[in-house]
Amino acid sequence: MGGILSRRAGKSDFYEFPQGETTKRQRISSSFYEESPRLIPCLPDEISIQILARLPRICYVGLKLVSRSWKSAIVNDELYKIRKELSKTEEWLYILTKGEDDKLMWHALDPVCQKWQRLPLLPNIAEEEGSKGGPLGLWMWNMVGSSIRIADAISGWLGRKDRSNRMPFCGCAVGAINGCIYVLGGFSRASAMSSVWCYDPILNKWRESSPMSVGRAYCKTSVLNRKLYVVGGVTRGHGGLTPLQSAEVFDPCTGIWSQVPNMPFSKAQVLPTAFLADLLKPIATGMTSYRGKLYVPQSLYCWPFFVDVGGEVYDPETNLWVEMPMGMGEGWPAKQAGTKMSVVVDGELYALDPSSSMDSAKMKKYDHEDDAWKVLEGDVPIRDFADSESPYLLGGLVGKLHVITKDANHNISVMQAERQNDSTSLPSTSSALSADSPNLVRSETNIWKVISTRCAGPEELVNCQILDI
Repeated sequence: MGGILSRRAGKSDFYEFPQGETTKRQRISSSFYEESPRLIPCLPDEISIQILARLPRICYVGLKLVSRSWKSAIVNDELYKIRKELSKTEEWLYILTKGEDDKLMWHALDPVCQKWQRLPLLPNIAEEEGSKGGPLGLWMWNMVGSSIRIADAISGWLGRKDRSNRMPFCGCAVGAINGCIYVLGGFSRASAMSSVWCYDPILNKWRESSPMSVGRAYCKTSVLNRKLYVVGGVTRGHGGLTPLQSAEVFDPCTGIWSQVPNMPFSKAQVLPTAFLADLLKPIATGMTSYRGKLYVPQSLYCWPFFVDVGGEVYDPETNLWVEMPMGMGEGWPAKQAGTKMSVVVDGELYALDPSSSMDSAKMKKYDHEDDAWKVLEGDVPIRDFADSESPYLLGGLVGKLHVITKDANHNISVMQAERQNDSTSLPSTSSALSADSPNLVRSETNIWKVISTRCAGPEELVNCQILDI
């Protein structure tokens, strides 16, 4: 799966065989295994597969090189079904970054071994898109990592064709389901894409998946009931880019997209004048799966301002949208360009509030009984906050809350919230809140712990996903 990076060494670790007799023995051993009808001599393949299933995933990188039969076994779905039956699955963190020349790179972190792996680049789909009659001759990996910022893209909603027509590919959404990572949509200039690409970590390859029903960029994704939901985004319309109210759902088992009722955007329907209705564009600024429903915070947008208007909730059992609870919508912290990021860990909904200072932030947890966001005591260290378009990412890895950011040395730092006695509180280091504040959750023993770092240089954070394989 690419070169292995060691945090301790700070460089790629490549395993080399010594010269001479050891190398000769290795070649003899390799040919022996190629000729052997069994994975491990003298053992039935059923037992060999059981042995392989108990090994850490990081070992599979080298074991693929033993022989063709071993490689075939390691990329076989049956091996991973056995791992699941044996409760040997492992959660890895996958981080997408944008480097120099807008080059997109995926890296995977094994949190146990604390080793990083490079993933293959997304394929060049210029010819594929061109053969379909689309105007999209470009590189797929430029889709998310455009140097054009989100604000530039959204300003096209106001009908500024001169700017939107100059945009390269950008605005993809990313989701993870059924053990794979999906990259969806995006647009070049003002032409929205419907294409979907899927990364299979078992095969370590990208493949094209079933396209969405409509082209959309800057849409929001979330997983509910083992299906991938996509809502909102923008597409090309008369006079420029226009926001989408539509939603759809993908079943990875069948490869079929199905329609979901449109978001009503009810708050946008009650604006007092036609002028405001034309000026303020409704957008979905986030989506999260929480307590069996999809929660979509929304805003009204007029460059350069975002006006929070709460949000809406989709219930798959009734197939209906309803208004989001007032406290949840009003208190949901906003990130860059109005984006509202969140993560669910052990059934609790968390969001990072970046407004506390220039080099730190506060974590909030939503209390569904009180319909309020509670500020968790202690600062989350995030450096150079104002200089980054995407200063942090949130993830729920191995049942714990994680914040991914860049430290003062330009390293990507993965920080874990250590929680003791199954407490849902977070670390207590300092707090600007009053001791009597009802929205303060206390913790005296928990701390933020850096579990891994990787030298990133000028790379910017884009997205992160968790896969359990």
